Amino acid sequence: MQDGFVKVAVRTPRVRVADVGYNVEMCVEAMREEAAAGAKVIVLPELCVTGYTCEDLFWQDTLLDAACNGVLELAAATADIDALVFAGAPLRVGTKLYNCAVALSAGDVLGIVPKRFVPNFNESYEARHFSTGPQICEVVEFAPGHFATFGANQLFACESVPELVVAAEICEDLWAPQPQSISHALAGATLVVNLSATNAAVGKASYCRNLVVGQSARLVCAYAYASAGWGESTTDAVFAGQGLIAENGCLLAESAPFGPGLAMTEIDVASLVAERRRMSTFDVALVPEAVGHMVSRFELEVTATELTRPVDPHPFVPGEEAERADRCEEVFDIQAYGLAKRIQHTHGTCAVIGISGGLDSTLALLVSVRAFDLLGLDRHGIIAVTMPGFGTTSRTKGNATTLAEALGVQLREVSIAASVRQHFADIGHDENVHDVTYENAQARERTQIIMDIANQEGGLVVGTGDLSELALGWATYNGDHMSMYCVNGGVPKTLIRHLVRYVADTCGNDVEARVLHDVLDTPVSPELLPANEDGTIAQQTEDLVGPYELHDFVLYQVLRHGMRPRKLYRLARTAFADAYDDATILKWLRTFYRRFFAQQFKRSCLPDGPKVGSVGVSPRGDLRMPSDALATLWLAELDQLG
Repeated sequence: MQDGFVKVAVRTPRVRVADVGYNVEMCVEAMREEAAAGAKVIVLPELCVTGYTCEDLFWQDTLLDAACNGVLELAAATADIDALVFAGAPLRVGTKLYNCAVALSAGDVLGIVPKRFVPNFNESYEARHFSTGPQICEVVEFAPGHFATFGANQLFACESVPELVVAAEICEDLWAPQPQSISHALAGATLVVNLSATNAAVGKASYCRNLVVGQSARLVCAYAYASAGWGESTTDAVFAGQGLIAENGCLLAESAPFGPGLAMTEIDVASLVAERRRMSTFDVALVPEAVGHMVSRFELEVTATELTRPVDPHPFVPGEEAERADRCEEVFDIQAYGLAKRIQHTHGTCAVIGISGGLDSTLALLVSVRAFDLLGLDRHGIIAVTMPGFGTTSRTKGNATTLAEALGVQLREVSIAASVRQHFADIGHDENVHDVTYENAQARERTQIIMDIANQEGGLVVGTGDLSELALGWATYNGDHMSMYCVNGGVPKTLIRHLVRYVADTCGNDVEARVLHDVLDTPVSPELLPANEDGTIAQQTEDLVGPYELHDFVLYQVLRHGMRPRKLYRLARTAFADAYDDATILKWLRTFYRRFFAQQFKRSCLPDGPKVGSVGVSPRGDLRMPSDALATLWLAELDQLG
């Protein structure tokens, strides 16, 4: 099984202007090299058979005859190459000359796609030589005795990978106000290839990159762009050989200008189809012919190979430091403005937060402070309540207390030991039995305390539970699961760490920064079991439910892409190759699916809270899931893997 991954290459071969024999030789060499490396779709530049800069030589039949024969030679070369190849060539159809992308496979010309938008400005005077290609397709004789479908509205569909449907446009077609790729995507294309000859200019490479990445996002497709390079005539322009492969708004691979002239990676056509399926506004034609597209079919032998595309182990957290800082500031704003609106709407001046010295309650407190500052309210209206119990350590309690004091909020301490013991006596529970009742009674007592203080003060209880805990159901039902407004419900644990670190690095308060860094160094724990003899935390969450970085990775892929377990396992092995062995990954994958399904009832009645990113579990927003669904199918697929 190949799981929807298809390796794509964009390649800029060496060319000599008007030397068709040499150019064809270089194109065949490039095709063979990329196919040997596993590429199943290979994209060569615009007019690469002749060179783009032939100018009035395009009026010479000698050149055009050679180009036509060159296309046939390229087609023949694909007979023993298991790939779909696109090459650029000038071809005569009827009495006109067209700038064409020629699709080649299995020794044949599958189709010829003419350029629709022919530029005739600045350094480009293509309209002097080329006619605008028709959209409507028909079968034409492009060489003596050789026929092919000709027209812009063409799709090339892979029989062995049904999700792989390829369309082509040429250079300016993308730059036009209404690119051809729009109609191609709406007809069903999941990969758009662009054969280009964009000259180098200051700022142009960045512009092209943004254009390609943006188009892939807008059309929920993969986009492969191959541009002409060094070897073209430099009479008035220089060509840089930029190559780009993007997928749904993400740049996967790039050959930088004046670089090696090759970019190659896998695209995930299965995920693209799944994303379109969930988007009600992406209306793909049931039959491409219904919107005027003709379909040519081809075969590829696509098997699972080692992935070379980047697989981000932390999809919620940007890798670049500057981008990460911007993301943190944006998330803080969403959380703080959401809370500020709720406080303003309820005419409140008081917020109550249970603080533990852990990551989640620390972030909730920081968000509350920002919300109060936005509203111009006195921070003393924030009541931070520390509620030591049987598992509370001096480290976490000390951090909670010091942080509250450093932030200038009101601090209260309410021990839960006596009230929980009374509750144990009331229900007949042995305090020495450290079971779920022992743990959850403490969580519910804490929730009762902060709810009652909020009533007492006319305040609002700010929830602290995060997205990762909600996905795993790692929350006590009607305990820390409940609040009056949950600011962290859309933020995964991996991102919370960076949010807290961001504040620590930028707050400008030495005491606050020191405490926040120690919070970051403290193991994640609910602290519901007695501490170790040396006073350290005995109960560490990740020992019980698994590493949050792995669960966050799984959560993103499952909810964002609807990814099946087999494919998810493959991606996780790539992303965490240096962190976890296969058995460990499988173990925690099973844990995720079991808990995710079994704990939906907790998510079905979540309190209000702001959506932060593209993944959420609110029953009113991103996740409408039955509480009684079974994980049988998903677990069975995992069992087949190990």
